[in-house]
Amino acid sequence: MNKWIELLKKNDFLAVKKHISDGADLNEANESGESVLASSLRYGCDFDLVMHLVENGADIFDFDEEGVSIFDMAITYNNIEMVKYLISKGVDVNSTTRRSKFTPLMAAACYGRTEVVKLLLEHGADRDAVDAKGISVIDFARKTNKKSILLLLDYDDNVPKNRGYAR
Repeated sequence: MNKWIELLKKNDFLAVKKHISDGADLNEANESGESVLASSLRYGCDFDLVMHLVENGADIFDFDEEGVSIFDMAITYNNIEMVKYLISKGVDVNSTTRRSKFTPLMAAACYGRTEVVKLLLEHGADRDAVDAKGISVIDFARKTNKKSILLLLDYDDNVPKNRGYAR
């Protein structure tokens, strides 16, 4: 995995292409189960490089030991092109592989990914979903003080049930 990380950190398309042609394992993972494709999103690789990994067999439905999926990684690192691509390939915007039941919309809300939140909502993301502890998307947006996200979620702080919250 060290060679992959070296190439991905440099965002070196040609070296990645050569590494693949030399027989490198596209589904190799680090000690926490993060795949090459997930790492490419973490290191902010260009979309062309990410898609080259996919076109050569990287698993877009992969997830690590914590249940963090490729879709989650695309949201976390604000790769809107990859989010759109994954939705076009049938990724369910409400599905989660995390034991905590933390949804893609919750992740987008926490990170303040306004465009991603809009996209997820357009594709049927459940704004009323709660995680395993009963925390909602709005709760996450409030806790992280993401006012632009609260506006997208039609949050009204004047509603009596919302007055008791810190934010």
